[in-house]
Amino acid sequence: MLWNMGLVMKKIGIIVIFLLVILLSSSFGRNIAYSEAPTPTPSPSPSPTNNSQQIQDLQNKINDLQNKISDLKGQEKTLSSQIAVMDNQIKLTEYKIEATREQITSLTLDIDTATKKVSGLQQALNSLVEVLANRIVATYEVGTIQPFQILLTSNSASDFFKRLNYLKIAQEHDKKLVYDTEQAKVDYANQKVIFEDKKKKVEALKKQLEDYTAQLDQDKKDKQALLDITQNNEAIYQQKLQAALAEQRAIQQITSGGGNAAEVGPVNEGDVVGYMISGKSACSSGTHLHFEVSSNGAIQDPSGYLANKSVIWDNSPDGSFSFTGSWNFPVSDPIRIEQGYGMTYWARTGWYRGGPHTGIDMFSDSSNAVRAVKPGKLFRGGIACGGGQLLFARVDQDNGIQTYYLHIVP
Repeated sequence: MLWNMGLVMKKIGIIVIFLLVILLSSSFGRNIAYSEAPTPTPSPSPSPTNNSQQIQDLQNKINDLQNKISDLKGQEKTLSSQIAVMDNQIKLTEYKIEATREQITSLTLDIDTATKKVSGLQQALNSLVEVLANRIVATYEVGTIQPFQILLTSNSASDFFKRLNYLKIAQEHDKKLVYDTEQAKVDYANQKVIFEDKKKKVEALKKQLEDYTAQLDQDKKDKQALLDITQNNEAIYQQKLQAALAEQRAIQQITSGGGNAAEVGPVNEGDVVGYMISGKSACSSGTHLHFEVSSNGAIQDPSGYLANKSVIWDNSPDGSFSFTGSWNFPVSDPIRIEQGYGMTYWARTGWYRGGPHTGIDMFSDSSNAVRAVKPGKLFRGGIACGGGQLLFARVDQDNGIQTYYLHIVP
């Protein structure tokens, strides 16, 4: 009887253990299969370098100078105020150069940090991949061990739970190894992005530094040219300033339909429309043609219409620019360019109230004749300017383009 009772109790114990195995197996399987690993987070960018305060200080100086220049430009136009604007512009450009160099230095340090991180992460990733590969091989050779198999090979309940715990630890280690490998991949990819992004920023800043350096050189040339042209004399400055402003107003009125232009008749390409006035004339300090182009009422850059050719550049301190069109020039070779279109030296130094020069000033060493660049309908007119009459011709083309020829007589 006692023997039978012991046998029953042993069977009950095996059943209980078996049920526990099933329960643990189900729970453990869910924990391994469905537990959510932490989501890998992007690596943070390298912390700001210790020169960030210097960059901020320089930016504050730049902002202050920009405000000062704006205030100076709003004052009455004098030679001294213009020199003050130019001095501050030079200092502003110098600050921009210094700030750009500091940014390049800061980014270079960040790139060095990112390079080291990428290298370290590459080594860590290689190591993790190697360990993971070995682990996969080992797991494949041993095969998948189920809790029920552990039960069958266990000597006792204590031995069973001990071996089951060992299995759980091994599986959790494998899971962590997979996660660490994925995290290393994410970190590596993030650092590569940081590295490439900062390299692009450095290249852009280097180009910006070149532009600022060229601008600084131009700023200094502009100041010296102003002193040379005015002989550092306020009266000369005011005389030239008023003449430039008067010419600007007259040109704006002419291109807006003013100037009492009267129709002359049709003209062919290459026909003479007038002759440049020799010497000084109304709103002109000397012999030259002011050539301007308008398309459907909008002022255009004439260099985009005139054909590329060899010219003599008399527009210091600006220098050469390109011609990209197909039209013949309105004056004969050899051609001298005195001022281009846009923010020329004279425009930068405030002769046109901060606006651009709207045409190209040129003349010829061989002839004063001015010719139509394209066929159309010829008009002649004049407008009050500088105590005299600024005379001009206009040719209306069929395609909505108008060409203007200023400072000429029939």
